Order: sequence, then C-alpha cells, then structure tokens
Amino acid sequence: MSHSPRTRTVVGCTLLVSALGAGVTACGPDGNPLSAKPYDAAGQISFNGPSGKGKKADPDKPLEVTAESGGGRITDVTAQDATGRYVAGELAADGGRWHSTSPLAAEAHYTVRVSTENEDGAPGRKVLVFDTTRPTAQKRLTVTFGPDAGTYGVGQPVTAVLSEEVKDKAQRAVVERALKVDSVPAVDGAWHWVDDKELHYRPKEYWPAHATVRVHSNLDGIKIGDRLWGGAAKPLELTIGDKIVAVTDAASHSMTVYRDDDEINQIPVTTGKPGYETRNGVKVVLGKEYFVRMRGTTVGISEGTSDSYDLPVYYATRVTWSGEYVHAAPWSVGSQGSANVSHGCTGMSTSNAEWFFETIHQGDVVKVVNSNGDEMEPFGNGFGDWNLEWKTWRAGSALVGGAADVNRPEATARLRPESV
Repeated sequence: MSHSPRTRTVVGCTLLVSALGAGVTACGPDGNPLSAKPYDAAGQISFNGPSGKGKKADPDKPLEVTAESGGGRITDVTAQDATGRYVAGELAADGGRWHSTSPLAAEAHYTVRVSTENEDGAPGRKVLVFDTTRPTAQKRLTVTFGPDAGTYGVGQPVTAVLSEEVKDKAQRAVVERALKVDSVPAVDGAWHWVDDKELHYRPKEYWPAHATVRVHSNLDGIKIGDRLWGGAAKPLELTIGDKIVAVTDAASHSMTVYRDDDEINQIPVTTGKPGYETRNGVKVVLGKEYFVRMRGTTVGISEGTSDSYDLPVYYATRVTWSGEYVHAAPWSVGSQGSANVSHGCTGMSTSNAEWFFETIHQGDVVKVVNSNGDEMEPFGNGFGDWNLEWKTWRAGSALVGGAADVNRPEATARLRPESV
C-alpha cells in the first residue's frame, strides 16, 4: 500500500515525537525536525494593500489576504497596529481567503502575519507591513471619561461623554467596543447608553472595595460612520476605597451606616414631610460642602409663608444635582428619630452630621427605603444607575443588550429643585 508524501510526513512526525518526547512538535516535508523552519510564503500570498514605497492603504476598505492558486492554504492571520490593537477577521473554510471584519484605523502602521501550509503540510509564513492614510473627513468623535482620577466609593459609575451624537446602533457598537474598562479584581460589568452622547459603566454589583479601575479608548483613527472618525481620549484610573453604605429608613426615622458590611453607626434622622417626601432608592454621593445657604424660594415657596425658610446649612453631603442633601439640621433635633419634617433632605444633629461628613466620600452609597416619595431617577439628577436591574442595564448596551430587555426608563430625568 502506497502513501502520499503528505501522509508520510505526518506519520514520520508522529513517530519522531513519540521517540523524542513532547519537546519536538514540528517537522518538515522530509520528516526531519531540522527542516521545521517555516518557508517564506511570499510567492503564495497576495493582499489588497499598497505595493509601492510611500503608498498607503485606504482605511475605508477592508483588508483581504488571498492564497494564490496551487500555493496551499492560509491557516492563520493576525493584523495589529503599532498601538497593539488587533483587527478582527474571518478565514474561509478552505483557507483560500481571509478578510477583516472590523475597521482599520486611519493614520496607523499595521503589521500582518500570515501563516500558511503547502500541499505537503509544510508551514509557511509571510509578513506584510503597511500604513493607512488620513480619513477623507476631518470630523472627529472624542471621548471624555469621568470622574476625575482619584479615590471613590463602591457606587461610583464610570462615565464617557462623546463630542458628537451617535444614534445608529451599529455605530454605537463600534464606539462601545473601543471603550475599555479593566479592574483588579475583575468584575462583570457593562456600558449603558444614557443618551446619544453619554454612556455609563457599572458592574453587576458594587465595585469591590480597594479595587483599581483603569479606563481607556481604542477609538482613535477608527471609522465610526460616514465622515465620522474616532479621536484620542485621555485614559483614566480610579481607586476604590472602603465599602461605605448608608441606609435611611424613612418609616423608622433612622440611618444605619455600614463599612465593609459591618454596622458602624446608627443615627436618628428626619426625612421629607408630606408633599416633600424624600426619594426612595440608591443614590451615589456627588460631593461634600461644608456650608450651603438653602432658601425656600428655590423650590417655589413664597417668602413670608409658613413653609418659607432661609437657612445656613453645615456639613452638607450632596446626593442629587437638584439639591437633596444629608446635612446638619439643629432646628429639627426634637423630631429626629420620631417624625419627618424636612423639605426632602435627610436631617440630623450637627455632631452626627459632622461624623457623617467625615466618614462618607464621593462615590459612596446612600439608600433610602420606606419613604412615600418617588423613586430616584436612574439618570439626569445624579447617579441613580444602581436602581436599574442588571438585565435592564445590559439592555442599554449596543453590544450585550438582549431583545427581552429593550425597554428601559427614559434617560432624561425630571428634576426636583433644591430642598431642605
């Protein structure tokens, strides 16, 4: 019984590996491991890129690598630019053609490594190097990540604000795929499109305490849509502090503060009275202000009426942009722990407010339960991101959203004015 040359090569390799051990795993057409060095497949491979000195490829066109007739087949292709970004692609089942499935970047330098196999099973390789041209359009989409670099609480979302609107789902997928969030330890997280120009990223659960979060964009030079290309973005690094969660029970007029899931304090409080009830739900601390002047006119209360006020407020921890705070309220100490008498804020004694002010940090979590107020808006009045269920959050992603979760709350929230 006769064997083809390729069959003999395979049998010879198998016997040699068995005899010499797993360290020898390749051999050439003649069965000799010393001939395993891949041959230059330059004459067998062609591609649709530039072929002259100084010439550049059009990033609008997909990259194609083709095996010449009778020259064997392509077994693998990797295309990577000088910044380390890979180009996704598909290889035909017969190994005759590979083409890119993700866009090339403009003004980039690419190295393409092509692995081949001839009719005898011998490996070959070819390296292609080329540059891409500037985009024909000069309109660039830039990304600004937030918050500022620093240390934050476990509830802090990452934000990405775009310089241009992106409405098309396919274009959103290009943008979102390029926005990278890495954390140590790793988490299960996703981007959510708040509107056409803003995305938020959060994990399924709160960030792990003491995690490091790094954010960067691979969008620079990538085509997003007709006449729109990605621009540069400044990377961001955040450090997560202790897990601080404050839970206010409006029905029992009490706030319980936890550090790393251990109770560290319980504080008598007062929350919003009828008509000014405090919002239920999870809020993320936006900042702290030692002194704030609060006036009833900012919420539509006329001066001189029984509800009017103009008060100096100290140790004010902000949880909404419209003016909901946790703060010192020495005028209501008699009601703290027993009745809700505020105009929407959470009030406590000056000493307790000072302790809270020193303990809490931006990005920490303040949760209100058992209030008759509205639910905290997911977006637009602070960070209510955690009030969306995980499946609904994922539905707001252009990459991982599922058809069953397409409905989500409106991105534009109804704001309530400043209150005490």
